[in-house]
Amino acid sequence: MDIKRAGTQSSGQGPTDWFTGTVRIDPLFPVRDPARAAGNAVTFEPGARTAWHTHPLGQTLVVNAGCGRVQRDGGPVEEIRPGDVVWFEPGERHWHGASPTTAMTHIAIQESLDGKAVDWMEKVTDEQYLS
Repeated sequence: MDIKRAGTQSSGQGPTDWFTGTVRIDPLFPVRDPARAAGNAVTFEPGARTAWHTHPLGQTLVVNAGCGRVQRDGGPVEEIRPGDVVWFEPGERHWHGASPTTAMTHIAIQESLDGKAVDWMEKVTDEQYLS
C-alpha cells in the first residue's frame, strides 16, 4: 500500500507547447507496472485549454469544479460541469478546457501503451474554441 498525502506532490504549470492559457497540473498517481493508468487533477483558468490531442487507449475526465468545454474532431463544442464524466475513445482527436468566463478542474485518467499516453497536435484556435 502507498498513500500519497495531500500536498506532498508538487504542482506543475501546463507546458505552453500543449496548452493555451494558465493551466495547473497536480499529479495524483503515476503509471505503476503492471498497471497502465495514471491520473492528474488539472485546473484551467478561464479561456485556458489543451491543444488537440489523442490517447492510444482513450481518456476519462471527471469534472470536479467550474464550467468547461470539450470537443471531439468533427463534433460540436460541449459544455461540461461538476459531476460530468467524459470518455474519449482510443485515438479520438479532441481538446478540453475551461469556459471563457469560468475556471474548470477535472481529473484526467489515461493509460499508457508502450510508454506513451498522449499524442499532442496543433493548438486549438480561438475560432474553434469560441464556436
